[in-house]
Amino acid sequence: MQARRETVDEADVARFGRLGDEWWSLRGSMRMLHGLNPHRTAWLVEILGKRHPPAAGAAPLDGLSILDIGCGGGLFCEPLARLGARVVGIDPSPENVEVARRHADAAGLKIDYRATTAEDLAETGETFDAVCAMEVIEHVTDVEAFLRAAGRLAKPDGMFFAATLNRTLKSFALGIVGAEYVLRWVPEGTHRWEQFVTPAELEEAMEKAGLDPLARTGMAFDPLRGVWRKSRDMAINYMMAASRRR
Repeated sequence: MQARRETVDEADVARFGRLGDEWWSLRGSMRMLHGLNPHRTAWLVEILGKRHPPAAGAAPLDGLSILDIGCGGGLFCEPLARLGARVVGIDPSPENVEVARRHADAAGLKIDYRATTAEDLAETGETFDAVCAMEVIEHVTDVEAFLRAAGRLAKPDGMFFAATLNRTLKSFALGIVGAEYVLRWVPEGTHRWEQFVTPAELEEAMEKAGLDPLARTGMAFDPLRGVWRKSRDMAINYMMAASRRR
C-alpha cells in the first residue's frame, strides 16, 4: 500500500532525496545541522531526563523509545541511539532512508529506519516516549494536520520536540538570504519564508493537536567562535517541547 502523503511537500522530498552521502559531509550542505545537532540532542536529554531519570550507571536515554520524523540521512537518530534510546527514523524519501541505514550499519548502530510518513505510521497505533520533528515543520504543507499525526504517535504523557524557523524579517535576511545565497550553508531554495512558523502559531497548533507546550529556547550562531548556542533570541531558529495530553 502506498504511503499517504497529506502534509508532505513533494518538491522538498525530491530535493533532499538527491543529497545522498552529502548528508554526512561536515563541509557539505548539511553542515549547519551538524553544528546544531549537539545542542538539539543536549536539550532533548535535559528535558526527557526530568520525566524519565535514568537509572544509576545507565545511559541518559536508556530504554526510551524515540521517533524521529523526517530523519533524512539519520543525523539526529544516531546520537540518540548512542545515548541508549530505541530509535525509529522515518522519512518519505526512500533514498534518504537508504543513506541512513548504510551509515548506521557502518557505525554499528541498531536503528529502525522506515520509508513512510507520520500519517501512515499514526494509523498503525504505534506510540513512542518521545516524537521529534527537527527542521521538518517548515517543510510540511499543513502544520496542523502534521501535528495531529505527530501527536498521535506520542504516548499519553509522552513528549513532542520540534526545531524550526521563525517567520520574521530577521529570519528572511539571515535564514534565507544569508544562509542560502551568501554563506551557502544550505542549497538555494531549501526554505520558503512563507512556510516558516512563529512560536505563537506553533503553540496554537500544538494545543489543537492535544499537545501542551512546556519549554522553548532559541538557537543563535556565534560568528566570532563559529559555533551555535542556545539563546533567548527566537527570531530565527528555535526549539519547542510539548507533552501529549492523556
